[in-house]
Amino acid sequence: MDRVFDRTKERMEKCLDSLDRDFQTIRAGRANPKILNNISVEYYGTPTPLNQLAGISVPEARLLVIQPYDASILRDIEKAINVSDIGINPQNDGKVIRLTFPQLTEEHRKTLVKDVSKRAEEAKVAIRNVRRDAIDDIKKLKKNNEITEDDQKDGEKEVQDITDKYIKQVDEMAKAKEQEVLSI
Repeated sequence: MDRVFDRTKERMEKCLDSLDRDFQTIRAGRANPKILNNISVEYYGTPTPLNQLAGISVPEARLLVIQPYDASILRDIEKAINVSDIGINPQNDGKVIRLTFPQLTEEHRKTLVKDVSKRAEEAKVAIRNVRRDAIDDIKKLKKNNEITEDDQKDGEKEVQDITDKYIKQVDEMAKAKEQEVLSI
């Protein structure tokens, strides 16, 4: 039964990692290099992550500067940023690309908070699905007479405790992201 618990924790941990990656793509009015993590640029015919082709720095709170290692791909980087859905227009001066993050309006902040809540709820649903699978595994063990009825009840309680712990972590992550979005 320990295998069931270990697999459950591992799968729930993956749900938290996925939520963290989702939250990184939400702009909070501050320059955050992680917003560029999902952008790939065609480099000699191969899609290459932007962070492998350029140095990315944050000289000011609302400014990202992208300095390509190879100046010939400046236009390709600019094109990839325009095609992506980050919602910021790059400014190319021939040497570097600047991304200026606009100040968020109150209305936009509320929309982002709703998005944070929605993504957190999706993560909770994923965690509950993992719980359901774990409980099904425990029931199979009981059906095959590998564990007793008392072990089954204890196992189901343990799975619920693990689930509660991960749901609480999702709530904490969502609350922290909401605070980040709402802070000016």
